[in-house]
Amino acid sequence: MMAAKPTVRATTASGDVFTKGKNYASIQDAVKAGMIGASAPFPEGLDILGFCNGIDGASLQRYREAELTHGRVSMLATVGFLVGEQVEGSSFLFDSQVTGPAVNHFQQVPTPFWFAIGTVIALAESTRVQAGWQDPGQSDKLFLLKDGYTPGDLNFDPLGLGAGKSAEELDVLRLKELNNGRIAMVAISGMIAQELVDGLNLLPADIALELGNGDLQAMQKTCAGMVDEAACAKAFEAALEAGQTVAQAAAAGAAM
Repeated sequence: MMAAKPTVRATTASGDVFTKGKNYASIQDAVKAGMIGASAPFPEGLDILGFCNGIDGASLQRYREAELTHGRVSMLATVGFLVGEQVEGSSFLFDSQVTGPAVNHFQQVPTPFWFAIGTVIALAESTRVQAGWQDPGQSDKLFLLKDGYTPGDLNFDPLGLGAGKSAEELDVLRLKELNNGRIAMVAISGMIAQELVDGLNLLPADIALELGNGDLQAMQKTCAGMVDEAACAKAFEAALEAGQTVAQAAAAGAAM
């Protein structure tokens, strides 16, 4: 069956929800007022911890900005984890110095990379702050977003996905971004937890777990902590898929 098309409530403009001075008793009230973000199976919104109980428009605006930002970072992180582990050890990346689970990659990169990534983050954050945040020296409270600012709208659309779209179509795209970001936040948390627990790359560990018969534990015992852990895990995985025993797979992995 085809997935149902996301629907957005046709009420007031979503930006009006974040008007300072407006108050909402719950997430349901904010959704009824036109806030984007609620979708099946929770069409009225979901707020288990009650963050939106008795919330004002300015705080709701800041929470949505935080949710979008964390979702975007998490989407990049999930892709980075999977891609990074597949290309690790390649000569064109840091002279093959970065290996092992992605959770340990960042601390292995050369020092100049830290300065480069720090500069990129600083530029991105300064652009975001200038676009959406009020000058703390000119506002009566700290951590306030600008009036009329739509959370996440940085006028950055290099692929032109929003070009020529109606307001309703743009709202559907915003809902899709929110939902993908939410899934990504859960996914990257699971990826980090898994690698911290078993000390193995994601895909080889998942394949070994699917094969069962203690293969994951055997792979972990053989490969975790090795200098070229990724190559060991891949050799172990290949041996198992070729029908060899766990002992033969362990020998193949240890020989890498």
